[in-house]
Amino acid sequence: MVIPCDKCPLRRCQYFLPFTEEELTFMLKFKTGELTVDAGSTVLMEGSNSPQVFTVLSGMGTRYKTLEDGRRQVISFLFPGDFIGLQAGIMGEMKHSVETATAMVLCVFNRSDLWNMFKAHPARAYDLTWIAAVEEHLLGESLTALGQRSGAKRIAWALLRLHYRLRVVGLEKDGVVPLAFRQQDLADALGLSLVHTNKTLMALRKSGLARWVDGYLDIKDRARLAAYAGSAPEPLDRRPLM
Repeated sequence: MVIPCDKCPLRRCQYFLPFTEEELTFMLKFKTGELTVDAGSTVLMEGSNSPQVFTVLSGMGTRYKTLEDGRRQVISFLFPGDFIGLQAGIMGEMKHSVETATAMVLCVFNRSDLWNMFKAHPARAYDLTWIAAVEEHLLGESLTALGQRSGAKRIAWALLRLHYRLRVVGLEKDGVVPLAFRQQDLADALGLSLVHTNKTLMALRKSGLARWVDGYLDIKDRARLAAYAGSAPEPLDRRPLM
């Protein structure tokens, strides 16, 4: 059954800013349905022009670009609450692809309704701009990590950020979160070889800093891992939910 926006489980997460009554009324009409997608499926293809945009209700995935020689650069990882398809909605076509790592449930919105939102509901449109600004910030943070951190510290930083993102949507239990990606996905995101990524993960596990095994990431002491990665403490940066 389709979950109406006023019953959305993500609204209980402190990570997301609450809706006003007016915003909630609008979202109940804006959402047109839900789409369930199997693991390993392409939701949006680079160069495509989708008539729909989505919010991740549950599941995990990746945004990535394909290079001319067939190699892949993972741009970011997708988690519950993330908004996807905005590029096609604004620029006419996707500049990257979106693939599911797990089964995923997506809230569906008509792309054509975006323009009505900007005209009739400027507060919601501002939230959409805020979401785009958050994505830009995260991309800048990723580029800084790639350019200024060693390979081992890149991986430590990435695990810390992935753990944080899953924790704030309520998926942590005793320091453990589900992390359904492959080591190759992490390597493709950080510009590292699979061999180097594997060896670093083994070293982090042996040192007790982080343990990523069988689809679960265990970080008992986030402050210690942050110190190793040269990362700032984790803020609770609240963001809008579309």
